[in-house]
Amino acid sequence: MVRDLLIRGMLSGVVAGLLAFGVAKIYGEPQVDRAIAFEEQHAKAQASTQEHADTQASAQQHEHGDDEEELVSRKVQSTTGLLTAVAVYGAAMGGLFALAFAFLHGRVGDMSPRWLSLLLAVAAFVAIYYVPSLKYPASPPAVGAPDTIAYRTGLFFLMIVVSLGGLVFAVAASRHLAPRFGGLNAALIGAGLFAAVVVIAQLVLPDINEVPAEFPTIVLWKFRMASLAIQVLMWTTLGLLFGWLAERLLSGRQAIARLKPSSA
Repeated sequence: MVRDLLIRGMLSGVVAGLLAFGVAKIYGEPQVDRAIAFEEQHAKAQASTQEHADTQASAQQHEHGDDEEELVSRKVQSTTGLLTAVAVYGAAMGGLFALAFAFLHGRVGDMSPRWLSLLLAVAAFVAIYYVPSLKYPASPPAVGAPDTIAYRTGLFFLMIVVSLGGLVFAVAASRHLAPRFGGLNAALIGAGLFAAVVVIAQLVLPDINEVPAEFPTIVLWKFRMASLAIQVLMWTTLGLLFGWLAERLLSGRQAIARLKPSSA
């Protein structure tokens, strides 16, 4: 059964990724282009104020990549590259989603596959995207110091790990406390524990703000709204589509199981 769920999860993830590609292409990519244009204008303005020719040449090399042809053109990045990236990401998230669903199914009470899938999608959206983005919101690729890309990426993934760990801890704690305090009270306690973990992480982890003061605010806002829309669409599609496919699969297996004793 796990294999069948895994296949359906990956297929659902690919469909979610294709829908996310449409949003990214229409709403996200124009903001990336505007951010790149801003970076180029900013680099030219800095180069024009240099007093020494060698400093000016260094600035021009940084802007144009030593006048070498880029390995992947911007056109490829915004079309086939973007499509491949979101499809692979969707398939990977769909596979992990299906494995999590297979583990939780039957262990969280008498919940239908559709409801379990939808709740799991909401939890994944919150833990994987929403909570980390509160600390480290999305910014266009052209924004930020190139030397700190690895550092910023590491902090973002660390925030994801902390968020997921806090979610698992909160769910486990609420299940353990349910017999003693009741389901609703245990769920509220678990939510409080998750919020506490998130707040502590928000306070402890370092802040990052490398967006130039003169960067257009509207471009940054539109890019972040596009990023939010992509994630909402992806996880909503994954939760609904996989829930429908999983329910059909599990209902069919249950029907076969009920027929076997009577046929024997």
